[in-house]
Amino acid sequence: MQTNYDIVIIGGGPAGLSFACSMADSGAQVLVVEKSSLEDLSKPSYDGREIALTHLSLSILKKIGVWNLVDKNSISLLKEAQVFDGDSAALLNFKSENSGIEALGYLVPNYQLRQALYQRVSQADNIKLMPDSLVDDVDYCDSHSKVIFADGAIIEAKLVVAADSRFSNIRRKMGIPSLVEDFSKVMIVSKMRHEKSHQNIALEYFDYGQTLALLPMIGDESSVVLTVSADKSAQLIQMSEADFNAKMSKDFRGKLGQLTQIGERHSYPLVGVHAKTFISKRFALIGDAAVGMHPVTAHGFNLGLRGQDILATLVKEAQDAGQDIGSESLLKLFEKKHIYLTKIMFFGTNGIVALFTNDAPVAKQIRRFVLNFAQHFPPIKHLITQHLTESGKGITLLKKVLQK
Repeated sequence: MQTNYDIVIIGGGPAGLSFACSMADSGAQVLVVEKSSLEDLSKPSYDGREIALTHLSLSILKKIGVWNLVDKNSISLLKEAQVFDGDSAALLNFKSENSGIEALGYLVPNYQLRQALYQRVSQADNIKLMPDSLVDDVDYCDSHSKVIFADGAIIEAKLVVAADSRFSNIRRKMGIPSLVEDFSKVMIVSKMRHEKSHQNIALEYFDYGQTLALLPMIGDESSVVLTVSADKSAQLIQMSEADFNAKMSKDFRGKLGQLTQIGERHSYPLVGVHAKTFISKRFALIGDAAVGMHPVTAHGFNLGLRGQDILATLVKEAQDAGQDIGSESLLKLFEKKHIYLTKIMFFGTNGIVALFTNDAPVAKQIRRFVLNFAQHFPPIKHLITQHLTESGKGITLLKKVLQK
């Protein structure tokens, strides 16, 4: 077995595989370590999650040769988004046609993206996958790091990158603390068919006691996302299909007619995580291991993709210049480029969640004011749209506003 690599990636999820794809054909010898089986990696099963890709994410996926491997028949355009507050008339509406772009985003099933990422990695001669393997620890040396496996095996690498989920064991073992936000809520996801056309409009209802979202898929199908407090989740997961269909039809105010469940109900506990730092000696965090987002702004995958792209670009530049790809200066530059934006997104999203899930009378009044103000003040609305889609100069503009 080869015992020396340029880069070892711990975690074969979307972030880890994306970084591996970014390093494909770079000449760097890359090892991806994943605890799941090769079967799970190569043929991921449908998990109920749909990923809303921004324009920046789309360009990154094209650059790393993944987008052309995604089944185009599974891609749905998000042309409009409507946000409602409870039973009030408060509405915030975003339209792609008003922003001069084809779509606000591109909705793709999570398993399709994972499958395309695996395909791209498997095509690269410089990348090796090691499934059914568990890393126990990472030990730093001046010129390299030692990756220590659960079975005692040791592999050396110039750079170790952890992408092993928001509950990263390696992050903890590297002594990197993290802020954990347990929202005490559960996200229930199911694919549903509806009588009326969704017209490629995403819906989000901040109801009292629950948050309900609809993500338009191909044809007359949508992904329905229901977020409730943890103590109410079991009842909804176990609810009969007939009762669940009736509830969803009613909760969407009849906007789509009768809704019918056509897939399993999947549930995910909501826990947000932000690492205090993204780097250590010859070590970097990407994906959920760095930042695990609340899904309300749909930016988790997008942030992970952006982070790995920043790191990969710096690593390839160093490699081309004959420099150390695991140097302290390189890793500090990666963190500087990425951590500021993630803090804006993480804490901003948590603020949105706190405001829009608070049923206190004062909170209701504030959020109705916020929605009405944003809806009727074009500059703010345009800025939010640009930021959500990561198109144009939205990110730069938002940073300038927040820095004032």
